Amino acid sequence: MDFAELDLSSKLLKALSASGYKRPTTIQQHMVPTVLDGVDVLANAPTGTGKTAAYLLPALQHLLDFPRAKSGPPRVLVLVPTRELAAQVLEYAERLSQFTHLDCRVLTGGVDHAEYSQMLRRNIDVLIATPGRLLEYLNQELVDPRSVELLIIDEADRTLEMGHGQDVEIIAAEARWRKQTLLLSATLEGNLVADFAERLLEEPVRIEATQVPRSEKNRIHQWVHIADNIDHKRQLLLHYLTSDQAQKIIVFGKTRAGLAELGDWLRSQGTEPFEIRGSMDQHKRNEALQRFSEQERCCILSSDVAARGIDVRDISHVINFDLPRTADVYVHRIGRTGRAGAKGTAISLVEAHDMPQLDRIERYIDEPLPRRFVKGLRPKHKEAAIGKKAKPVKKSEKKKNQKKLADAVKPAKQRLRDKKNKGAPRWLKSKQDGSGSPKPSAAKPTSDE
Repeated sequence: MDFAELDLSSKLLKALSASGYKRPTTIQQHMVPTVLDGVDVLANAPTGTGKTAAYLLPALQHLLDFPRAKSGPPRVLVLVPTRELAAQVLEYAERLSQFTHLDCRVLTGGVDHAEYSQMLRRNIDVLIATPGRLLEYLNQELVDPRSVELLIIDEADRTLEMGHGQDVEIIAAEARWRKQTLLLSATLEGNLVADFAERLLEEPVRIEATQVPRSEKNRIHQWVHIADNIDHKRQLLLHYLTSDQAQKIIVFGKTRAGLAELGDWLRSQGTEPFEIRGSMDQHKRNEALQRFSEQERCCILSSDVAARGIDVRDISHVINFDLPRTADVYVHRIGRTGRAGAKGTAISLVEAHDMPQLDRIERYIDEPLPRRFVKGLRPKHKEAAIGKKAKPVKKSEKKKNQKKLADAVKPAKQRLRDKKNKGAPRWLKSKQDGSGSPKPSAAKPTSDE
């Protein structure tokens, strides 16, 4: 199947060809025709499988099919949890609409208020915004929500995790004249997301592209290295940073302190990694990402918070120096590589205490991760076994078990006659005598004898 079969405009097909896109991914094949039918959609697809283009293509096609008579406020509103992801979506939107008259803009934090105020007075067809910043401008009546025809909520689970759920619902209520709502994410699990979707969507069509073709599923090669300790993990990481195969590497860690310590150690070994942190100034973050994207061989250290929305081309490796706290975050991490049909590699460095979490990740992605070894850096200890948790015992069964245990240790009851008449019984003594009758007692001597 190719994009021409999706009933897209020749202008969009020209932009797709110029951007190097040849065939639609699984989520795009399912989603583009469904959205063009005008129904609400609840979509689930792994990171890096083309979710952004899956909702931008039908949105842009809608604007081309029903052009406005005069300029005005945004008709398509895309809500994303972070400013980095907003910048990424804007880049995609501008690339896909490059041969059209459509105007795409972004509204996030870190930009002067006067600059945005001037922008919002001009024509806008597609507006990509973070919920908190958009709500601020809605309260000031600088954005007209009545013109919104299509509301798109990307990375819904991340939006809820970051506490923007209430802001999104307020924005949705303000844009209640809309014709269609789309809710997308790499993971759509848990009651929280289900309740959120139920309040925002009306009879949605659910699209799940988790069962992707083998050609898409195997684009990211994943494996695990068992490490003895933190020093062993550092040596394994250094091995890949200095190898010829690695070009651009993202190294994920759990904490900022741990990543700062790792960065100092790598610099002592002659490697100069970039670092991005959640508390870093936006200008410095953008500068670090720009330098990272421009260099051919480099490494960037990042936490999960700082890495949301990173979309740098040609990332060859994702290395989990620390495993993530939840299995769905693992999917988000490895989705930074192997994008747009390219091949990628995801490596996890695992210590003994990480084995339960590794087991949860393998069950979540429904495939075992192979173990590999580096010559000269093989672990000295065997892989730690995962103990199975005992099933919880009911109260009634617990009482029965306690009673059985008490009966087992209770001493045998002694009969009263055994306490009074100690020794062998009379009939046994008579048998031992051989006469069959009680043995006569010896006569007492008389005084005459």
